[in-house]
Amino acid sequence: MKPVVVDAMGGDNAPNAIIEGVRQALEGGISVELVGDPDLLDDLGGLTLNPATEVIEMAEEPGKAVRLKKDSSIVRAAELVRDGHASAMVSAGNTGAVAAAALLRMKRLKGVQRPAIATVIPVPSGTPKILLDSGAMADCQADWLQQFARMGSTFAKVRYEMREPRIGLVSIGEEPEKGNQLVKETHALLSRDSSINFVGNVEGRDVLEGEVDVLVADGFTGNVILKTLEGTMQFLVGQIVSVLGGENATEVGLEALNLLAPIAAELNPDAVGGAMLLGVNGVAIISHGSAGPTAITNACKVAQDMVERDLVGELAAAIG
Repeated sequence: MKPVVVDAMGGDNAPNAIIEGVRQALEGGISVELVGDPDLLDDLGGLTLNPATEVIEMAEEPGKAVRLKKDSSIVRAAELVRDGHASAMVSAGNTGAVAAAALLRMKRLKGVQRPAIATVIPVPSGTPKILLDSGAMADCQADWLQQFARMGSTFAKVRYEMREPRIGLVSIGEEPEKGNQLVKETHALLSRDSSINFVGNVEGRDVLEGEVDVLVADGFTGNVILKTLEGTMQFLVGQIVSVLGGENATEVGLEALNLLAPIAAELNPDAVGGAMLLGVNGVAIISHGSAGPTAITNACKVAQDMVERDLVGELAAAIG
């Protein structure tokens, strides 16, 4: 298989954590290459580097940055996929810039109106849930959300081998008449769509425990849900550790921490590698900005897996 290209310059821990993640992926038998500035990357130890002399910073406006920084590592990674040199791209850099570069260089799949970011949400002792859109399209139309539902369903089938993923529309109530105008219009479209298993509206409390596999929302709502989950998990973990593992920790407290450790590992976003940009003509994974080596390694594994399972072809068939 053609190599997965990884943006060496993107993310809070770049480049060292990215390079280490790529090394681990190579040791695991995955063909991987880096993209980045040769002058800023020392001692690559034989790793293949595709040169890119510019870096898009996390705080830059995505569209403008992609247009102006044509030799950035993100843009070059997308071009390597477009030109057939690479099978997929991975970046922990500016999320909007990765989405914009993939869209502008790889182009949309035929029939796709707008791409969507599908984020995998780990669930303890269960199949992860998929949330989309989690940030690509803040303002949406009902027919776009209908396409998100179809792409999310296809992604769930390809990645997790679900036979009939349950699709839920995020709203403020389960009843069809609940929600804003966008949700009501989307509900009507999804209810008539025989290509998906639509189970109706779902609420925020269903994100982790509800009887649903794919949660569909506009990018604004989806991103708020995602960031709220991240903040809540960080707060809870911090509180539990401080209470059970402090100076006055008892044997009971230490035992509880040991019991909670496997659950924390399951919920660690590094385990899923990153979010998938659906709707573009190529596999593009957007890892979290704080991604470490494990996240990058897992992102490369997922990228290879999605190429081998022809995710892009399955999405094209679902939309076309």
